[in-house]
Amino acid sequence: MDLNKKTYRSNGKLLLTGEYVVLDGARALALPTTYGQSLIVQPKNSNTINWKSYNELNDVWYKDEFLLEDNEILKQGQNGNAVSNRLIEILIAAKTLNPHFLNEKEGFDIATHQDFNRLWGLGTSSTLINNIADWAKVDAYKLLNKTFGGSGYDIACAKHNTAITFRLKNNREPLVNSVKFNPSFKNQLYFVYLNQKQNSRDGIASYKKLSKLNNSIIEEINNITDAIIKTETLSGFNALIDSHEAIISKLIQQDTVKSKFFKDFKGSVKSLGAWGGDFVLVTSEAEPSSYFKSKGFDTVIPYSNMVL
Repeated sequence: MDLNKKTYRSNGKLLLTGEYVVLDGARALALPTTYGQSLIVQPKNSNTINWKSYNELNDVWYKDEFLLEDNEILKQGQNGNAVSNRLIEILIAAKTLNPHFLNEKEGFDIATHQDFNRLWGLGTSSTLINNIADWAKVDAYKLLNKTFGGSGYDIACAKHNTAITFRLKNNREPLVNSVKFNPSFKNQLYFVYLNQKQNSRDGIASYKKLSKLNNSIIEEINNITDAIIKTETLSGFNALIDSHEAIISKLIQQDTVKSKFFKDFKGSVKSLGAWGGDFVLVTSEAEPSSYFKSKGFDTVIPYSNMVL
């Protein structure tokens, strides 16, 4: 056993309420997932960082080498590789937040391991940011702001093992509270993957262009978030998420995912995060896999298998 080796792990995320409007101060309900990503850091006697990233099948999907020289991080391997460029950006940002980070003469062997398909949108970026922040001993929210941006709810999920409410205060500081969310009807909740990765940054940019938000909408979403946490019946839960879908649909001028793809589904369907991809939450009194598979959506995960 190598006592110098360190392992960091972060949870994935799902945004149950407050998509888009969380950026403007609405209170969102977010769920950390059983799926996540680990970062293993092994010091070594050289001035290079050897990086390998493993997918859920334990196959290497990315690797590169970086040179540490004169207190700088220099690319040595795959010039022009987008992942390498992004990694260097994150490491440099971490270094600006903690100048002592990566200023020793030693290098590192780094391995990341995801236990979910990185196309699923469960937090490939946020789990990486939180793990690197823990390694670098910096504030993960600040590191997120310097790199990917966004509200930071995903960072909060990375750090928490229970459901949370998340709100940005006026000074953009996150206010995070652990909440008890263990619905009695959770065996009738499922997550369905829409077969395409949605870029959150693109969704946020489109939302900001529309800019039709007002305080009454924020209050409506806050009330729905609070009511969902307390709801005791599936019918009450369905009414709340249908209401939420209608509000966001009008706000961002997009049809709901149910009206686009699942009009004949006997249950409710709710988008999670940026609309148009990743997972949706569906409610169903009967096991719904056959319905969704008949429409080409093969990844259907029961609530208890997805949520911590």
